[in-house]
Amino acid sequence: MGRKNGYKFIILAVIIMLAIATLATAADWPQWRGPNSDGISKETGWLGVWHDNRVKIDWKESVGTGFSSLSYSDNRLYTMGNNARDKDDKNQKDIVYCLDARSGKIIWKSEYPSDLMPKYYEGGPSATPTIHDGKVYTFSKHGLALCLDALTGKEIWKRDLQQEENLKQPTWGFAGSVTIFNDLAIYNAGQSGIALNKDTGKTVWKSDPQGAGYSTPYIFKIGDITAAALFTDQEITTIDPATGKVLWTFPWKTSYDVNAAQPIVNGSEMFISSGYKRGCALIKFTADAAEKVYELKTMQNQCNSCVLWKDHIYGFSGNVGGKGILKCLDFKTGQEKWSQSGLGTGSLMISDDKLIILSESGDLVIAEADSTAFKQREKAKILEGKCWTVPILADGRIFARNAAGFLVCVNPRGS
Repeated sequence: MGRKNGYKFIILAVIIMLAIATLATAADWPQWRGPNSDGISKETGWLGVWHDNRVKIDWKESVGTGFSSLSYSDNRLYTMGNNARDKDDKNQKDIVYCLDARSGKIIWKSEYPSDLMPKYYEGGPSATPTIHDGKVYTFSKHGLALCLDALTGKEIWKRDLQQEENLKQPTWGFAGSVTIFNDLAIYNAGQSGIALNKDTGKTVWKSDPQGAGYSTPYIFKIGDITAAALFTDQEITTIDPATGKVLWTFPWKTSYDVNAAQPIVNGSEMFISSGYKRGCALIKFTADAAEKVYELKTMQNQCNSCVLWKDHIYGFSGNVGGKGILKCLDFKTGQEKWSQSGLGTGSLMISDDKLIILSESGDLVIAEADSTAFKQREKAKILEGKCWTVPILADGRIFARNAAGFLVCVNPRGS
């Protein structure tokens, strides 16, 4: 092999190795809170240096009013919004969007009539699309369960669960995303959920029609038993996801029945939290019972969930409106390790030992996931207006949106 061909071979080998390394550290984000429903991404090497608090925004798009977060699969983004800006707009519709993640181009849209329902806030959809086996599952505030082809947006089936199953809609509408378990699509609707066949939409099991909360059903293990936890209107309910049978409940009453943050499970312990000065608790559980380990005011999640990382809880405590505080707690004791103000009641996820934070007013902040102190790495303004929706990291890019539906793709490697 000549010297020139040898150099070409080395360059090609390096390119291939870099491509393989990139694929190895990138992962889909197919549902609310990611592949393991825990708010953690396994991607690494995505953060660069931001000069003068600047970060590159690759593209912007409008996806309608709402608080649906984003799902990512096969270089496609999925989210939801409503076409109305206020309650007086005519022909109000929810829209499910599929976008090319690299360009922001809309690939397809699926629409259906739906009131904006702006009760003390902007309104619009709250649930995040779930991607599974080439299908998109969505759930509207008014109880419409929809299954679409992920490539084309073609409708596979739909069910108006509120009407057909006589479900009681929560005050701010249904908000939990769809959880797939085996051949079931499970919804936080009714006293302890409802499950449909994921391929046909046929009801498999259901519970009393009243009592839904705002969280997404979470699948976890109790020894060899698979269970699902739902934060309902007045308690944590743990069920057998195959049958809907209730295994145990733990009472948790919050003002206005706003139990919205997803429970966090670690071994045989579960952390729960809610706002309106309710606080947090650690529960120790078995297959048929649960007891309180502690109950404190140190974390008060009104609408966004905490993330557990290396035995510590990271999350926003306090109600929306700019007065929230970012905190780190010891999972086992609930003891506050540090707090940081100035970010409002924002949201976060974790990747590569870093907090990816979106403040309530649209600042993207990268900080160390360090239990000893708040250690900010980078900060840049990426959105205006109200930002309650958690951002996601997918294939080395950060995607974030605001209430008005402005969606941005951020290159965190720097400008």
